[in-house]
Amino acid sequence: MAPSFDHLRETDLDDDEFNEDDIDVTDLREKFDIQLEKGYDTFVVVDGLPKVNEEQKPKLVKFLLKKLNAVGKAREDTLHMPMGDDGNSLSFAFVEYSSAAEAAAATRQLDGVALDKKHTLRVNKISDIERYGGEGRVDDNYQAPEIEEFKQREHLRWWLKDPAGRGRDQFVMYRGDNVGVFWNNERDQPENIVDRPNWTETFLQWSPQGSYLTSIHAKGVLLWAGQNWTKQGRFPHPFVNLVAFSPNEKYLVTWSNRPISVTGDADDILTADDEGKNYVIWDIATQEPLRSFANLEPPKGGDEGKPAPKLSWPIFKWSADDKYVARLNPGNSISVYELPRMNLLDKTSIKIDGVADFDWAPATAQREGVKTAEQLFCFWTPEIGSNPAKVGLMSVPSKEIVRTLNLFSVSDVKLHWQSDATYLCVKVDRHSKSKKSQATTLEIFRIKEKGVPVEVVDTIKDTVINFAWEPKGDRFAIITTTEPVAAAAVQPKTAIAFFCPEKAKGAHAGNFKHLRTLDKKNNNAIYWSPKGRFVMIGTIGNQQSSDLDFFDLDFEGEKPESDKDLTANLQMMNTADHYGITDVEWDPSGRFVATWASAWKHKMENGYHIYDFKGELLREEPIDGFKQFQWRPRPATLLTKDEQKQVRKNLREYSRVFEQEDADRGASADLAVVEARRQMLEEWYSWREEVEYDLAEERAALGLPEDPHAAMLEAKTKEMQGADADANAETTIEEIVEEVLEESEEVIA
Repeated sequence: MAPSFDHLRETDLDDDEFNEDDIDVTDLREKFDIQLEKGYDTFVVVDGLPKVNEEQKPKLVKFLLKKLNAVGKAREDTLHMPMGDDGNSLSFAFVEYSSAAEAAAATRQLDGVALDKKHTLRVNKISDIERYGGEGRVDDNYQAPEIEEFKQREHLRWWLKDPAGRGRDQFVMYRGDNVGVFWNNERDQPENIVDRPNWTETFLQWSPQGSYLTSIHAKGVLLWAGQNWTKQGRFPHPFVNLVAFSPNEKYLVTWSNRPISVTGDADDILTADDEGKNYVIWDIATQEPLRSFANLEPPKGGDEGKPAPKLSWPIFKWSADDKYVARLNPGNSISVYELPRMNLLDKTSIKIDGVADFDWAPATAQREGVKTAEQLFCFWTPEIGSNPAKVGLMSVPSKEIVRTLNLFSVSDVKLHWQSDATYLCVKVDRHSKSKKSQATTLEIFRIKEKGVPVEVVDTIKDTVINFAWEPKGDRFAIITTTEPVAAAAVQPKTAIAFFCPEKAKGAHAGNFKHLRTLDKKNNNAIYWSPKGRFVMIGTIGNQQSSDLDFFDLDFEGEKPESDKDLTANLQMMNTADHYGITDVEWDPSGRFVATWASAWKHKMENGYHIYDFKGELLREEPIDGFKQFQWRPRPATLLTKDEQKQVRKNLREYSRVFEQEDADRGASADLAVVEARRQMLEEWYSWREEVEYDLAEERAALGLPEDPHAAMLEAKTKEMQGADADANAETTIEEIVEEVLEESEEVIA
């Protein structure tokens, strides 16, 4: 409220002495000044409303308030709907919320929501309208939009058509300050595509389908793609530490341990609503932020003084179809958000008391007896008092609990999805009543079978330190140890066990059975080929051991009698050793596997190896300051299942063509070597002729014989001939000839 001076009478002031500039009202201005922009932050403009008259207006207002109050507090007296001269409303309304946060939530969650079949709400903050459409910022005179000339964009998946026609894969290497992308040439030197210094400030990351290469900088994230590696996206999140893509590359999550501080620069996309937040979810196509989140408070520790559980990256996890992203609120609930609006599913989090972890199915599941495909996620809760631990399977968006499983004497639970969402393995670490001994059980949910039955694999008495499903398959491998792991100073002795289903006549696989166990190993990591069948078991991050064992689970040789009823034939193909190995990754084709020793983890013998799927070393390159190696992922095939079956059926015919191409390439490579050597020899002959010609000219100018060796050779020849003549004259040859005249034989008695 502005101050009033009505109590002052004109007679109290002398007109000659009065001067407005002499009155100091600074304190009053400061006290009663209205910060317009700050005040407008609580107001929104709701557009797209139907036109109504005065009689219909109360009914529309009441209906509209139901929508508006879903995200905040708005009252009838804080909603103003202007009326036109014709007695009808003007299709929009001004609404004041109780806080700026509620207004921001309204613009996020109500914009684009259908009011009825004919009307869709458009909700904007009034401060944004003022900022972008204020006085002087929009020309009152209509200007026809200028249509930019069409420019052909680079194809984001150009690399899938290898220019050499060999179906090669690409990889990126970060060494020293340089980043390079290369074609893999098996045994030969990789073919460099692009090499740039200081391309990133921290690390690199491919998007899940290989369309983008991500570089991380102090000011945010950049995406690079196309044959010329041009900038395709910019996401300004200062001091970003980690990024994660949605499976179909539609969205991006960035996280920084430093809360966001909005500077107010003209090119700053983040707004005051993002101030103090740590996570930002972006739309990759528009490069606009969808929503930001602050870090959760650290979860409280468990019973008996156990440390608080640590949240692992990624914090936000995506459904397989990119329609939902979810976040765990440890011990309380799971928040599922719909995309792209980023509103809470059904406007509330899913309450699950004690929830410790969850994970989405990596593929859209089609359960038997259910007509529509669905998105599933699994979760587990620990034992609380007398209540058992529980594993649950939930369908989204219905929030229907598909299956639950109660567990007792549980120390820990790990959730492992198979790549096609056909199986879910729940690895349960159990303790005895005295809590002195521990065992592991594997509870396998058969997702696509009716009722989602759960199969329990035989109890494993040793500690399971690693589990991995075969991609696109139904076999798995585990690594166990009898030694304590947490306090071990050196890598404990381990055993590798393989499991596979029994042969079955029906549509579903048989029960899982133990196939083979290999004892007295040092391995601690399992790496399956992305195409299945082949697996590499390695020892990673250990200075005492760096074993690499390569296995084939569909070996074409003779099958042991004990395995006749199982769907696997295990054979070790090769062993290798890479000292100082820190990381392993298969290429997307499943033909090659790369191992490397990163300078980020130690400074000894940094570099990389490339093996084929049989474990044969193809290439070894030590590189000082070698930091990172990543194969470029490939998108899913466009072939149907029937077309893929046809390819596999005719694979031998295709193989002949490929083998002939390999042989021709090898022959051409040999021919190229011979031609190069012949050219080098011809160049040497030419150089020698030039040198001899120049030498002859110099000797002629100096009056020397053309060939300095000729006179010496002639003198030497004469000397040798004279020596031979003297030798013939002085040498006497004696010849002794013995001749037998008679020979007799006498016998002595």
